[in-house]
Amino acid sequence: MSIEQQIRSILKKHSLRKTAARQEVLSVFLHSDTALSHSKLEEVFDNKFDRVTLYRTLKTFEQEGLIHKVLDDNAVVKWAVCKDDCSSGHHHDDHVHFKCDICHETYCLTNVPIHLAQLPKGFQVNSFQLLATGVCDKCNALA
Repeated sequence: MSIEQQIRSILKKHSLRKTAARQEVLSVFLHSDTALSHSKLEEVFDNKFDRVTLYRTLKTFEQEGLIHKVLDDNAVVKWAVCKDDCSSGHHHDDHVHFKCDICHETYCLTNVPIHLAQLPKGFQVNSFQLLATGVCDKCNALA
């Protein structure tokens, strides 16, 4: 299936209209192996879409379970593609996020298991975020 077909299928599955902004933003996310900030998307699209359109697109995608929010160590909000089992209001993206100290990219490490410590009685976890920092594989290869 081509990327264009995949995008149309995803938007249809979530009953979202196929606007230019949605198709192009989704394409950027599907081609990216890192989390993306609003400012990075503004840079990518070079004012093709205004910041409000981008923000609304991100918010819609997050609400529909297409992307999830990632906070980095500087409180910068980024978004990354969700796994297939996420849906509207039900994100299942409790995994390690890794921010590289050199290139400053943030990666989802979905294959790294997280073992949550036993919580005191009466506490219930609704979501969990773990951010690791260090040097990514690409920057390590350049060293």
